[in-house]
Amino acid sequence: MKNILFIEDESVLQKTVGSALKQEGYKVISATDGESGFNTAKSRKPDLILLDIILPKINGFEVLKKLKETPETKDIPVIILTNLERISDIDKALESGATTYLIKVDYSLEEIVKKVKKALGEQ
Repeated sequence: MKNILFIEDESVLQKTVGSALKQEGYKVISATDGESGFNTAKSRKPDLILLDIILPKINGFEVLKKLKETPETKDIPVIILTNLERISDIDKALESGATTYLIKVDYSLEEIVKKVKKALGEQ
């Protein structure tokens, strides 16, 4: 069973996306701020990370930077799932090592699950 770390401060989204992923057979680990998300990634070494940008304590860009600089986490695929739509934000995330950049309002739960499967090489 693959582990997915979902770093997201909106509890409704945590539950909704989390349950969709669980239905597909994934184990979902939740973190509600950037600092605990990074620490969880280091200690649990998930197979994939879903990461919001707007987070308490450390924003998603900083979390992504730290993940990619840390030997234990640098190879974990990271999918950004955010409401930030600016091209500069998308470019910054992809240049910093994100696998995929998804804008929350543009994707259904099914599409998010498909992107996760693709990033994990399951499609």
